[in-house]
Amino acid sequence: MRDIAIAGGGPAGSACAALLARDHDVTVFEEHACIGRPMQCAGLISDEAIKLSGVSPDVLSVFYGAEVVFPDGTSLTIRSKREKARSVDRSDFDSKLADRALAAGAEYRMCEHVDSFSVGDGVTVRTSKGDHGFRLLVGADGHTSAVSGCIGNNGAPQFLRGIQADVGVRMEHQDLFRMHLGSRYAPGFFTWEIPCGDFTRVGLCTEWSAGPPHQYLKRLISDLGYEGKVAGMHCGKIPIGRVRTLVGDRVMLIGDAASQVKPVSGGGIYPSMVAAPMLAGVARAALGEDDLSSKRLSEYEARFYSAMGRELLRGYRLRKVYQGMDDADLDRAGRYARDERVMSIVNELEIDRPTEVISRLMRHPVVAAKGLWTLLRCLI
Repeated sequence: MRDIAIAGGGPAGSACAALLARDHDVTVFEEHACIGRPMQCAGLISDEAIKLSGVSPDVLSVFYGAEVVFPDGTSLTIRSKREKARSVDRSDFDSKLADRALAAGAEYRMCEHVDSFSVGDGVTVRTSKGDHGFRLLVGADGHTSAVSGCIGNNGAPQFLRGIQADVGVRMEHQDLFRMHLGSRYAPGFFTWEIPCGDFTRVGLCTEWSAGPPHQYLKRLISDLGYEGKVAGMHCGKIPIGRVRTLVGDRVMLIGDAASQVKPVSGGGIYPSMVAAPMLAGVARAALGEDDLSSKRLSEYEARFYSAMGRELLRGYRLRKVYQGMDDADLDRAGRYARDERVMSIVNELEIDRPTEVISRLMRHPVVAAKGLWTLLRCLI
């Protein structure tokens, strides 16, 4: 019986494989023929996330802020003196994470999808090519995780629908990305235009009830004048909110399979990179003790939520407020944000912990009072 199976060779799975393969026999099952394809992420991540990953991906652009366009057409530019994020080649990022895992000794089995598992003296992993026996299974198989589904009653509370396209247009400002808010393009979420040198990554997410997002992207591309310049298009879904559990007997979850996603932005790279060494540390100790019960493995869940739980919970609550806002509310919030005192705080927003800005706003007596009045007008 081999030590560890990892379902999924994306960033979360490869990060775990690189850490665990140093001391254990690790097999990664990846359903696609090529690591990093298809690419289903905007590729906008922080320096901290890159540092945690342990690799150096190709950087397409460096950002100091964003232009936010409100439903009434007015815009607001948020800019910092410090670098806020980088646009990376996600296929290159994923490949380098996999190379790191391979160098540590992990085996990758391509075009092999994990369908289900059963637990006995070990865990029997059923894939598209047969059954395999392991001591531990790590589910890193994305938003429609078969591993998470087999645990039972473990789905995310919400899902977003996402779609994006690369268009052959070079944006004027390469150090700012642009977002549109409102029901015309992205009901319940926002759009993005991310400059990547000679092309621009244009995408959006919508809440599930808004229907397929393709119609909104088509409208956005048309309004931007990008028709006929689309080079490729990708779509997917994003889990939002806490799942019931991150572990089961002989099973651990990470990444989108664990709904480790920032509710405000929909980004999952940073939470996954935070989670990977925690998962690896607990798994390594549990394997050494030969105790792979859910009770023993729950130490991983406790560690992760101790580090990220407060931010994820506040982000989920903030998202619920955002979902209740109509276009007029968003325009009103935009007028509030133009206050110089508000802008001085918002300009320091960190993409990995965006709700800390709300806390800072609420600690400022004048800004807090004005913000509370705006919030109440949006909710009543």
